[in-house]
Amino acid sequence: MNPKLLAPSILAGDHAALGIEVAKLQANGLQWVHVDIMDGHFVPNLTFGPHMVKCLKKHAPDLFYDTHLMLSEPWKYADAFAEAGSDLISVHIEPDYDPLPLLRHIRKLGKKNGIVFNPKTPAEAIKPYLEEVDMVLAMTVEPGFGGQSFDTSVVSKMEKITLWRKEAGLSFRLEVDGGVNTETAKLCAAAGVDTFVAGSAYFNAADRAAFEQSITHR
Repeated sequence: MNPKLLAPSILAGDHAALGIEVAKLQANGLQWVHVDIMDGHFVPNLTFGPHMVKCLKKHAPDLFYDTHLMLSEPWKYADAFAEAGSDLISVHIEPDYDPLPLLRHIRKLGKKNGIVFNPKTPAEAIKPYLEEVDMVLAMTVEPGFGGQSFDTSVVSKMEKITLWRKEAGLSFRLEVDGGVNTETAKLCAAAGVDTFVAGSAYFNAADRAAFEQSITHR
């Protein structure tokens, strides 16, 4: 069973001081940081490019950079993010392409890979790829902007994926992203989630260390 991890989403940090933000994460003993990459096409927002990952890595080289590509054409950018220092690169199932060659290519680059599905996408869509991935990421909000409400309908999909993981004897991590706080994290943990992305709830917490403990020690 994978140990529980919190991966704060740097998108919710202070954009004028993101280097300081990741340095604080590392100093506070967190292991992962989640980096949302958006292209303005697949999702209605724009965020960071590979150079941002490279710069953040200089400020917090020991963090694991969990890089989530919300792109219409993710295959065009995997190499650049790998070179920039991403440790895991996850791609969506929804664009019109075959993700399998890309997932395998990411591993050939020496990086871990992940497959992502949106709230309205059935869990069955990602089932054929479970033996090829290091992580499955379940979105519990429509990707694009932070601060949205958690979609509870995705919990049953997480439960399915957890069952499939157990039946096949696989060890991929199951991550959740969207509306994660101390209460919704309980639902996710009960469904088998071991990796929790939190943006606003983490960076706006009065006591970030206590928030992290509430997520990972339950």
